[in-house]
Amino acid sequence: CINSVVPDPRGVAGRPVSIQAVAYSEDTKTLVAATNHATVFVWDASNPTNLEPITKFRAHSSGTYCLQAKLSPDSRTLVTTSSDHSVRLWDTTTWQLNQVLSAHTKWVWDCSFCADSSYICTASSDHTARLWNLKTGEVVRQYTGHPSTPVTCVALNDSSV
Repeated sequence: CINSVVPDPRGVAGRPVSIQAVAYSEDTKTLVAATNHATVFVWDASNPTNLEPITKFRAHSSGTYCLQAKLSPDSRTLVTTSSDHSVRLWDTTTWQLNQVLSAHTKWVWDCSFCADSSYICTASSDHTARLWNLKTGEVVRQYTGHPSTPVTCVALNDSSV
């Protein structure tokens, strides 16, 4: 291990917080960690032996859990999913909220970008996976077929073989 990163040693109310998700950008310049209390920590990872904090922000409302955080293949977008039923997209140049996707009716556990970062697939406790067009924010396709179990993970393979 060349580096040890502790997002916030003080934790919340004096108790340590769990890291729920970690993401590393494909351009190797950004490292992100999301806590279960919906706080996101961001570091400049261009020099892996000396990670520099960039920012920290609350990705979802207080009292909800951040369940996943992923950086898009083009490194322009951070997506976070939550127990508040939403998917939030953040601009990685400003770390400002760009878009909220909110068709799910229960916790959103996971997400996966397509290779060109224009679509995202999400998995939810509402028994569905949804494919979203990120340009329009619309659901392109809803996948059902798990009527008695939540969908907790998702992957996309959009490469042509």
